[in-house]
Amino acid sequence: MWSEHGSAFWKRLRNSGAVDTLSTMAREISAGGVVLREISGVWHVALIEPQKSDPPQKSDTPKGTPRSAKTERKSTTAVLALPKGLVDAGEKPAAAALREVREETGVVAEVIAKLSDNKYVYVRTWGDGKRVFKIVSFYLMHYVSGEIDDIAADMRVEVKRALWVPLADGAKQMAYGNERKVLRQAQEYLEKKGL
Repeated sequence: MWSEHGSAFWKRLRNSGAVDTLSTMAREISAGGVVLREISGVWHVALIEPQKSDPPQKSDTPKGTPRSAKTERKSTTAVLALPKGLVDAGEKPAAAALREVREETGVVAEVIAKLSDNKYVYVRTWGDGKRVFKIVSFYLMHYVSGEIDDIAADMRVEVKRALWVPLADGAKQMAYGNERKVLRQAQEYLEKKGL
């Protein structure tokens, strides 16, 4: 079921000796959506601002010690991402992507096409601290109904807000390089095939 890209990924891992490590590593399968909607003649994408997961760190620097500009600088722009989440047992990735879009943005969408599978390894910063091999399948979607940011109160633990962002500006505002690439794939699809 691996795509050509997936096969090349595994070949590189086998050649590097990392496959043995991956075979014992925890795995996660997630899915998400790039939801597009035309508003006043301009294409927009539904993005989320995740809640900050890391608590502020206490400084070890004694009071009154000069700090660098880099330390003092605070981010004034929101960290934006595509809506996504874990695929539940027995659930198809496309169905999970639709569910996650609804839960995290408040909108209902329909799947147009699969865009890509992002594969990477990360270390859990909570709980067990294990290394995890993760695959996130992203789907191009078209808006059907609903109000952006109309999400359940319990989702506010994960999502600070959901918003429509002009598609042309979306990649510049996103936090993750692999998701910026997915957004560019959606733009290319739209330019070549429309929705």
